[in-house]
Amino acid sequence: MIDTDYRYDTITIMPDLVVTPPIPDVPINENGAGLSSVSSNSILDILLHEQAISKTQYDQVKVQSAMTGKTSEEVLSEMHTIPVEKIAEARAQMFGIPYISLATTAFSPQALNLIPRSVAERFLLIPFLFDDKSNTLSIAMANPVDLDAVSFVQQKTGCVIKSFAASEPEIKTAIEEQYRQELVGEVTEAIKETQIEHKAPTVDSAKIGDIIKEAPIAKIVSTILDFAVSSRASDVHIEPQENRVRVRYRIDGILYDKLTLPKSVQEALISRIKILSEMKIDEHRIPQDGRFNFKVGKEEVDLRVSVLPTVTGEKIVMRLLRKSGGVPTLGELGLAGPALRNLETSMLRPHGIIIVCGPTGSGKTTTLYAVLSRLNTARVNIMSLEDPVEYQMAGVNQVQINPAVGLTFASGLRSFLRQDPNIILVGEIRDPETTGLAVQAALTGHLVFSTLHTSNAAGALPRLTDLGAESFLLASTMNAILGQRIVRKICQHCKISFAPPNPIIEQMKVVLGKLFPQNANDIKFFKGKGCSQCGDSGYLGRVGIFEILVISDSIVKLIIEKADSTTIEKKAIEEGMITMKQDGYLKVLAGATTVEEVLRVAQE
Repeated sequence: MIDTDYRYDTITIMPDLVVTPPIPDVPINENGAGLSSVSSNSILDILLHEQAISKTQYDQVKVQSAMTGKTSEEVLSEMHTIPVEKIAEARAQMFGIPYISLATTAFSPQALNLIPRSVAERFLLIPFLFDDKSNTLSIAMANPVDLDAVSFVQQKTGCVIKSFAASEPEIKTAIEEQYRQELVGEVTEAIKETQIEHKAPTVDSAKIGDIIKEAPIAKIVSTILDFAVSSRASDVHIEPQENRVRVRYRIDGILYDKLTLPKSVQEALISRIKILSEMKIDEHRIPQDGRFNFKVGKEEVDLRVSVLPTVTGEKIVMRLLRKSGGVPTLGELGLAGPALRNLETSMLRPHGIIIVCGPTGSGKTTTLYAVLSRLNTARVNIMSLEDPVEYQMAGVNQVQINPAVGLTFASGLRSFLRQDPNIILVGEIRDPETTGLAVQAALTGHLVFSTLHTSNAAGALPRLTDLGAESFLLASTMNAILGQRIVRKICQHCKISFAPPNPIIEQMKVVLGKLFPQNANDIKFFKGKGCSQCGDSGYLGRVGIFEILVISDSIVKLIIEKADSTTIEKKAIEEGMITMKQDGYLKVLAGATTVEEVLRVAQE
């Protein structure tokens, strides 16, 4: 038997202790009172206190419970008044057990390997973390006070069990996904092999390179990258922590925990990636950068790798740049209507400057590639200066900067002017010298495209002035400024409609003004319910939201007067500019994205 010290604030399973009296049917809390002394409606009280239900709903549930003889929890579940996750959270709070949301939890292959699927389904539980130092297994349970289940798992695994509460639907979904997921399954097998090899005699350090190349570690790296490609991830983060190694994937701009690896594979895993990236595996003190190619089926991916030393080990971030798939069109990026017309008019001029603005990761480079793809013909000489070259485009002369040998944006741009270009792309304007050369190139009859890190389109003009550009030269060379962000698109496979709440409608009316549709009574919003296609996120793919600041005569006057960005933006809106937030709300009304996404990226 095991001794179960069952307290109101936590559950601790202590192995190898014998209990003389039998385990009571009603667990005892610290005050000596049974947990049943917490009133049978205490879940209701918690939900009422947290304003998850109203007082009217509270009374209705109590009456229904008294009339039918069912528990308040059963009545709540049948009424569908609040999500089952909220009920599970309240139950956990009532018993003093930690609650965990499995939708955002990374699962350890070691933990899943300790409990078979049949046991997980029988007791409605799932393991998600294993600490080999303390031999502690963390499990999420639909009924965390099921002592028989905890005892069975403890005896089967020989581990100290740490119980967490979770909702029943989340546990069923997690069992279905995790026990069939190739990522976790394949890595589990590879980890088993590393553990077998770990018991072998100590290996000479001179042979460490051969060990790193052996099957288990190579398979872990390959599986991590296979999953990254298949899940459309843009970045993979391998993050050493104190007792584990966390693997996260950035999918549609959001980081997701997908995998937890044991600390024992950390060094070999990092060294393997360093070898592939042609880095120094014996250098652990300074950051390193590298790259390598990876092929999955017919798709080839270029990986840019960055290694950074942290206090718990070297963190690796791999940026995935897909060589296949082509460059999207401006329409596919989300440009439409007046914004698209204004951009097309500006980029068809033979000379001038077009700037794309936004923070890192807002899709500026992709937009520039789409523009170049549109302009790329045999009759023009297009030259680009990038850091790094992310996509290779046929017919475009692409140059990657290399500061180590003196090839910077400024020096490269100076050389470009002697190469008879028609169109020049400068990856980023970041210093006074590059700014001056870009303006000079536009003045001498070239069409110049570049990017700038500002929050909106109007902010680019004061920023260029700060970088040393003369205002009268800017006024005569600027064609247009494009500000942009990226929002996630609603998954088309699980898209459902709903009536938006009135406060949101009122807010949209204020933001959109005359752009708000007249038939407000028929407005429907959309969202993704969550399905296997989108990984239960409700989102699949991304689309841009844009604002195009056209350089009109009145804007030229403000540039010469060195007006601030607020004044410039106000004038542009008066002349018909649609702001990023307005464009985002229009895409919400069109069913492309959600209000939450627009506010996430475009809220001022």
